[in-house]
Amino acid sequence: MNDPQLPLRPNIAEMEGYVPGFQPPDAHTWIKLNTNENPYPPSPAVATAIAGELGGEGENLRLYPDAGSTRARAAAAEAAEVYAYPPEWVIMANGSDELLNNLIRAFADPGDEVAFVEPSYSYYATLVEIQGARARRFHLDENFNLVDFPARYNGKVFFLTSPNAPLGFSFSRECIADLAARCVGMLVVDEAYADFASTSAMDMVHEYPNLVVTRTFSKSYALAGMRLGLAVAHPQVIAALDKIRDHYHLDRLALVAAEAALKDQAYLHQRVEQIRATRERFSAALREGGYTVIPSQANYVFAIPPDRNGEGVYTRLKEHKILVRYFARPNLCHGVRISIGTPEQMDAVLQVLEV
Repeated sequence: MNDPQLPLRPNIAEMEGYVPGFQPPDAHTWIKLNTNENPYPPSPAVATAIAGELGGEGENLRLYPDAGSTRARAAAAEAAEVYAYPPEWVIMANGSDELLNNLIRAFADPGDEVAFVEPSYSYYATLVEIQGARARRFHLDENFNLVDFPARYNGKVFFLTSPNAPLGFSFSRECIADLAARCVGMLVVDEAYADFASTSAMDMVHEYPNLVVTRTFSKSYALAGMRLGLAVAHPQVIAALDKIRDHYHLDRLALVAAEAALKDQAYLHQRVEQIRATRERFSAALREGGYTVIPSQANYVFAIPPDRNGEGVYTRLKEHKILVRYFARPNLCHGVRISIGTPEQMDAVLQVLEV
């Protein structure tokens, strides 16, 4: 039987989809360090809030959620130590991926240029292709500085992942300020891992109208299963993103989970400090065993074995039911990205690697 001739857009018919990290069906039998999930549960306030929203028989689920995410945006505004912006500067999202997608939709026509760093989050390329825009990649030198970035960049959107995924380093605030001044279009600083870092561009949004900072709840807040994110930008940008998002893009349970998580900053800090401490101890042990470990500001490390055979490390760990992330691309195949789990999980990795 011949495949039907569907009227797909040519770029959709020809493109390859994004491939996320492997999710084993029996995940509870693995040590899963390949998707940068938080090894600890979310704040207890989250489960309490979800149970309260469900009620005895889930009565509230028959009602549409608040389309404007009013209370969650207000909770972000109240977390002044993190966000420090009034609600009209904040938008909630169905994961930060929704924001990345909508930023391209809002600012780039088909054929327009959208740029990002290579290596960084590979989903950017997929989103650019979906929109029919043109992707441009800026590379890094051995000191993680951008190579050949123009004095005046005329692309519509430039995505900068800081801390960088998968390498883990952060771009300095001075670098981000310089890029914001050089970008004619929008500079989007994707801070998915910034809660684990010592620096952030969040407070710089006031100064640069073309700067957007995105965050996710999947990592530091341990809510990957709820699909939550937010962005901070000037109100004109937020208003534009509000126009093009799905009108009920967050369900009732996600909204109360976001609000509860945002209000429990003490729990967030406690878990972040645990992960940071484990990250430093694990990195030191790998270095003592001859590995090169890029200093990380995230909840993962990029580790390079002495023989520079990243696939060998990946395979060896997988044989012991430990998953890490291996990238076959030429600029990354010499190492592996290892999410930071509990101290016991990281000890298991070290034992298998005999370091």
